[in-house]
Amino acid sequence: MTTLRTLECLVGLVDHGSVSAAAASLHMSQPALSHQISSLEKEIGAAVVERLWRGVRVTAAGRATAKEARVALRAADQAVDLGRRVGRAGAGCIRIACVETMTTWLLLPVLRRWRSRRPDVQLNLSEFTSADAMIEVIESGRSDLAIGPRPSRTDAHVEVFGKEDVVVVAAAGHSFAGLASVPFDALAAEPFVHYDPANGLAIWVDELAAQHQVVLSPVLRTRSPRTAAQLAAAGMGITIVPVSALSARPAGTVRRLRPTVKRDVVAIVPAPSDTLVRQFVADIHSRGLPIWGGPT
Repeated sequence: MTTLRTLECLVGLVDHGSVSAAAASLHMSQPALSHQISSLEKEIGAAVVERLWRGVRVTAAGRATAKEARVALRAADQAVDLGRRVGRAGAGCIRIACVETMTTWLLLPVLRRWRSRRPDVQLNLSEFTSADAMIEVIESGRSDLAIGPRPSRTDAHVEVFGKEDVVVVAAAGHSFAGLASVPFDALAAEPFVHYDPANGLAIWVDELAAQHQVVLSPVLRTRSPRTAAQLAAAGMGITIVPVSALSARPAGTVRRLRPTVKRDVVAIVPAPSDTLVRQFVADIHSRGLPIWGGPT
C-alpha cells in the first residue's frame, strides 16, 4: 500500500529534479528516498522516473501519479488542519439530544454564543420528551451529547449542572392561588393533567405520588409538559411540571410543592475526552441553570 511518505518522495523528485535535492528537502537519506520510489514503481508496475547521469527524468506514469499525489497530500494536510481546529473547538459538528423543555430554557444562550463565536462548528439538535429516549440515540452512536433530567439508567459519563424546581400549575382562580406552597397531599382531591406513558415524566410523577402516598386522578394525558401547563392554566385540572416547561410569563397559578421537589439536570457524555463536546458542556456549566422567579 502506497503511503503519503512515498507520494511526498515522488513529488519531491518532480519538484527538485534530483534524488539528492529531493532527499534533502524531505530530511531523509538518498537510499531511503530511492527505496520509496522503487516501492512505488513496483506497486504501479511502471517506472515513474528514469535515472540519468545528471539527475532524473519523470516518465508519463510519474507525471500522472505526481499530479494525483499532490491532491492526496493537500487533502491530508487539510485533514490534519481540520483535526487541529476541531481539537481547539474551532470547527466540527456536535450532535445534541435535548429534552424539549431544555432547549430555550437552558441551551438557547449557549447555542447563540457558539453560532456567533464558532461559526465553523455545526450544531445539530434533536428534541425528545423522555430522557430514556435520548439514551437510545446516545448508545446507537447517533448523538454526541444529551441534555435533560437524569435517565433511569446509563453507562455513559454523567455531569450534573444543578437542580430544577418542579412546581404545581393550576388555573388563575384556583384555591392554590392563596397558598405560598402546595402540600403534596392536596393533589389527591384534584383532577390531574397527566403525561402519556411515552414521556418519562409519567413514571416519574407516579413514583413521586407513591412516595407521598397520594393517588392521582388523571382526566387527560399529554406528551408535552408545556401543553400540560397550558391545559392546567386553562382550568382543565392541575398538573406538575418542571419550571423549564413554563413560559417567561406563565398563565394561571404556579406554586412550589411542599415539601419542595427538584430534579437533576444533567449532561450525558459518551466520550468525555471529546474536546468539542467538553467545551460545550463547560460553557453550560459557566452559565449555570436559570433561576425561577417564584410563584405567580
